[in-house]
Amino acid sequence: MKFIISSLILSLLVSVSCTKKSEQPDAGSSAAKTTKELIVGTDAAYAPFESENADKSISGFDIDVLKAIAEKSGLQLKFVNTPWEGLFSQLESGDRDILISAITITEERKKVMDFSDPYFEAAQLIAVPVKSKVTKMEDLKNLKIGVQTGTTGDEIASNLVGKSNPNVKRFEGTPLAIKELENGGVDAVVADNGVINNFQKNNSSAFKVVSDASFKKEYYGIGVKKGNTELLKKINDGLAAIKADGTYDKIYQSYFGEVKK
Repeated sequence: MKFIISSLILSLLVSVSCTKKSEQPDAGSSAAKTTKELIVGTDAAYAPFESENADKSISGFDIDVLKAIAEKSGLQLKFVNTPWEGLFSQLESGDRDILISAITITEERKKVMDFSDPYFEAAQLIAVPVKSKVTKMEDLKNLKIGVQTGTTGDEIASNLVGKSNPNVKRFEGTPLAIKELENGGVDAVVADNGVINNFQKNNSSAFKVVSDASFKKEYYGIGVKKGNTELLKKINDGLAAIKADGTYDKIYQSYFGEVKK
């Protein structure tokens, strides 16, 4: 009797052991390969880089570039429209894993986040009414200047006339600043070349564009939380891959009508 009971207990133990082992995901199974969905913050009011569609989906140059990078690096992404003012704090708090939003790489921003290799070369431009006599940034000293809050354009205008100068009119997005220019509420708008050129292309009679030799070249980068070297490497590897195989050039040409040199 004792022998029979002992045999039954042993049999049950072996059965449980086998069951537990079979419940562990195999190293090659889809469960083991599941990748965490990364939340991407982007201010979707900056066409052609990012804009929100009628169905609330987000599209644009930045979006296509990051999606192509993700495909190369095996990343899963979810894009979330995030106002510019809260973009960087969302990354720092961990509510966003990645930022892509035509973000210029600066030494100040490097203090709070890590940037990928540059993926876009940009410069500032001045948009003014067609009949305006403005030929350079200095000419805006006594004029009303529209900028998007916290951008390089905001910084340039503030350096020219002072940050608290009431003639610097700040808006949540560059399209709003341009709309104010069309309505006569400001005399000029200072913003990134990609946005200004895109708006002018679609509204050719709205304003003219002025460049200034003092404007330095800028480079956009993809932001990750400071110290996240693993994710940064995946992004940089993916970026290098799409540049090498021509994918980046195709995306660039589809938005800007030329191949990036």
